[in-house]
Amino acid sequence: MLIIGDKKFNSRLLLGTGKYPDFETQKEAVNVSDTEILTFSVRRMNVFEPSQPNFLEKLDLQKYSLLPNTAGAKTAEEAVRTAKLAKASGLCDMVKVEVIGCDKTLLPDPIETLRATEELVKEGFTVLPYTSDDVVLARKLEEVGAHAIMPGASPIGSGQGIINPLNLSVIIEQANVPVIVDAGIGSPADAAMAMEMGAEGVLLNTAVSGAKDPIKMAEAMKLAVISGRLGYEAGRIGKKRYATASSPMEGISV
Repeated sequence: MLIIGDKKFNSRLLLGTGKYPDFETQKEAVNVSDTEILTFSVRRMNVFEPSQPNFLEKLDLQKYSLLPNTAGAKTAEEAVRTAKLAKASGLCDMVKVEVIGCDKTLLPDPIETLRATEELVKEGFTVLPYTSDDVVLARKLEEVGAHAIMPGASPIGSGQGIINPLNLSVIIEQANVPVIVDAGIGSPADAAMAMEMGAEGVLLNTAVSGAKDPIKMAEAMKLAVISGRLGYEAGRIGKKRYATASSPMEGISV
């Protein structure tokens, strides 16, 4: 079970809601994924304008926890303001902090992310900051009260998978809160790898919405996350330089 703050979830797959070809594909992909947490950009959806298209109207919101994110923020102040807007609209007090520091790579600004996280924790939010695979920053985010740490596997939407497994493994080892791998996942193999490393969950969007068949990919990601988690809990065998017979040699007559 995935526990974030005082919230409990059976699914360890968190799903983004952007860039689907149409509402029906999005709805079906969300359904087959069995996700319980949906994230979306507050800035890209006018939560106070009834005339604007709103994917939330297409879903049974009794089945999902919403995770509004602060995408588009460049400063801690902007991120905090966006989070408060989402809370004021009655969506959720759980928020994904996203403060981008580089328009080309879309990597997060470490200083502003830390500032926003600290402020929102003080404001009573359940805070999940998106961060790079910086080991020290991950620790500091936890120290200021983050309820989960969300390091990127690789740049947002790149589909490169996990490019720095060493740092990611250290972040997971040192964390006392859930580590949810976010950004850069491209295939079910990437999701399974993250879970086998000990991550508590995976958040992805483009890998599903941008697939040739988003619905099939959503199901594939669901199964990969489940498989990876089971593999982690089972404990894989160690790697050896040379072969080891799989059948015992004792008691064999020559």
